[in-house]
Order: sequence, then structure tokens, then C-alpha cells
Amino acid sequence: MYAVIKTGGKQYKVREGDVLRIESIDAPEGNKVEFDEVLLVGEGADIKVGTPVVDGAKVEATVKGHGRGKKVTIIKFRRRKNRSRLKKGHRQNYTEVEITKISA
Repeated sequence: MYAVIKTGGKQYKVREGDVLRIESIDAPEGNKVEFDEVLLVGEGADIKVGTPVVDGAKVEATVKGHGRGKKVTIIKFRRRKNRSRLKKGHRQNYTEVEITKISA
């Protein structure tokens, strides 16, 4: 069985046992987390699609750790103007979770 969940403004297709990186959430390492915004759940011909969420469905996960992603470099450059060069970097925080249970 798989589910589509929404967290941090993004949607993820998950199965039990999957490990994924989501937007950073406030939960200590090793804690259980529940995702209530389940948009779709099922397998094969037995699929439930929510309007916008499936009633009574939830996905449980365990927090594996927190971290920061790879650096993304931002460059602004205007030609022939030496005063207008800008270089910045950004590293996005994430939380790594392992999906333990999907219930519909």
C-alpha cells in the first residue's frame, strides 16, 4: 500500500519502510510523527482519493535525524558594471524520517 502525503508545502508518495527527507519539523530524533494530511491512499484498484484529504487516514513515521542540504549558490551579475556582482549561498534544513505505518 502507498500514500501521498502533504508536509512542508510539498507532496510525497510514500510506502512503509521508505526513508525520505522532508522540510524541517520540530521533533527530536527517535520520536514518532503523524501526518494527517493524506491526499491519496491505496493499492491497485482499491484507491481512496481525498477531497482534499482522506478522512481517517494517517501515516506514522519515526524521525531518523536532522541535517542541512547541499549548498546552492546564487549569483547576480550585471555586465560592464563592476559594482554589481553578488554571490550568496544557501543550505536548506531538512528532517529525515522513516515511514513505519500507513492506515486508511
